[in-house]
Amino acid sequence: MQNEELYEEIDTQQSVTQRYLGLSLNKFFALFFIVIAFGIYLGIVLYGANSLQVLTGLQDYERYLKTQTKELKNENAELQREYFELKEISAQ
Repeated sequence: MQNEELYEEIDTQQSVTQRYLGLSLNKFFALFFIVIAFGIYLGIVLYGANSLQVLTGLQDYERYLKTQTKELKNENAELQREYFELKEISAQ
């Protein structure tokens, strides 16, 4: 009879988190806030000012600038060639 009373007493003293999750209320809240903080951090990383979208955008812009410089170098070489040809013709 005494054991049953002790078990009933233990069951009534357990909180909801201890009964269903096996965690004390303090540990549950600590884990809850850690999960929320990690979620906020992940949101900032994925969608914030220093996000992956910004990184991929900058990489695309870098590729565009590299192709643009190649095109401008080629155009510059053609114009210099034409300039020197004209300069030769006018010197003669």
